[in-house]
Amino acid sequence: MIRPILTLRRKRVVIDVDTQKDLFLAEGSACIRNHRRVLANLRRVMAWARFRNIRIISTKVEHIEPQGEKNGCIAEADGREKISYTTRHKRISFPADGSTDLQREILRNYDHVVLEKRCPDPFKEPRIDRIFCELRADEFIVVGALMEESVKATVLGLLARRKNVTLLADAVGYHSKSAADVALRQMEAKGAKIAEIKSLVGPSGLKLVGACHCDRCRGKLQKTGSE
Repeated sequence: MIRPILTLRRKRVVIDVDTQKDLFLAEGSACIRNHRRVLANLRRVMAWARFRNIRIISTKVEHIEPQGEKNGCIAEADGREKISYTTRHKRISFPADGSTDLQREILRNYDHVVLEKRCPDPFKEPRIDRIFCELRADEFIVVGALMEESVKATVLGLLARRKNVTLLADAVGYHSKSAADVALRQMEAKGAKIAEIKSLVGPSGLKLVGACHCDRCRGKLQKTGSE
């Protein structure tokens, strides 16, 4: 019998989906509509995970060429990089190269694993499919973007592999609110638990996070109904 590569005795793991500059910052080429609220909640999730020593697995999309009207996360462009506070110091990254190679006991040796992918569905990358299939945890907590694309594909893929998934809906971004609402209902119907961040880390007055320099994130504009 082959010795399992992945073991995780902790009860929870955070799945951080595509928290990259192009998607989350106002100057990004494909910024989500609700970025101010989501940025604040992402910071709270990451701080909670660090405090509790909870491991984080991140996906990071890199398109070879522009995709549709909103061209973001192009390979070699600055916008593909992750937001600074979504990374941990003791981390390891893997490219999207079609390989299934992983180090033994990777989540014992690293706090944070970053896995690159080439499309919204992470399970089309053999390495990502392997790590999610082999990883055992009581709860997979999902945050990131886009609700209607990568997040939905990640959650439905985890559920299909019989994982217990909690989606923090107020820490997930979208481009289309109507499509995001449909995706949310689909994930809940398949068995995902839908929650808000306060149920995980408690209430907070955090409003400004310093990641985005737009007027709204600096508190100079009021929140609009579209968020």
